[in-house]
Amino acid sequence: MSTDDPDNDPFRKPPPRDSPGQPPPGSPYGDPPPPPAPGAGGYNSPGAGDYGPGPSAGGYGGGSPYGQNPYGSATGPGDPLAGMAPLAARGKRLLARIIDALLIGIPLGIIAGLAVGFDYDDTNGTFWQGGLYTLVYFVYEGLMLSRSGQTVGKMAMNIRVAMLQDGAVPAGSPAWSRAAVYQLPTLVPCFGSIFWLINVLYCTWDQPFRQCLHDKAARTVVVVA
Repeated sequence: MSTDDPDNDPFRKPPPRDSPGQPPPGSPYGDPPPPPAPGAGGYNSPGAGDYGPGPSAGGYGGGSPYGQNPYGSATGPGDPLAGMAPLAARGKRLLARIIDALLIGIPLGIIAGLAVGFDYDDTNGTFWQGGLYTLVYFVYEGLMLSRSGQTVGKMAMNIRVAMLQDGAVPAGSPAWSRAAVYQLPTLVPCFGSIFWLINVLYCTWDQPFRQCLHDKAARTVVVVA
């Protein structure tokens, strides 16, 4: 046996086996493709997939598809006065009421005095004069607020009554409800005076809209015109 023949050399090392999962050299299928880079897509890529970018990619422009939360963030409520006209100052509201009271009261007082005399010791006559004033003021305020949200006094003070929901004129039922809660309870002896006082003072501690009880009943707010 010739030792020059490499195929017959008993001490020759066998060729190395192919690595598992790797095609043999010269495989007709060629080399396997390299693994995808991180974030390049595919089912196994974090934050991405065949249907577009995942949540981490900001598929809605980096935020909720419904836009800003109008009720504030998760850390607390939004500003309830945002988007509203400025609230009317309490002093201007009081002055507007005084102007309206004089506008109604002075002519009625003169007419009643000429009709039945100016006898202020007549309790019965005073009661009926007060009742007439209440009814006239009720009609006056209901009509004026239904038309523009302003009485003469509110026009002078540059303030107006608006619906709390959307700032609209309180035409119709809200205007009449507001006028009724403000004026009609005064027709009830004793109780009416107490209720009226609580009603008009309520705006001094009510937050955030400074509403009196007649505002709450009609769902209105008084703002700068």
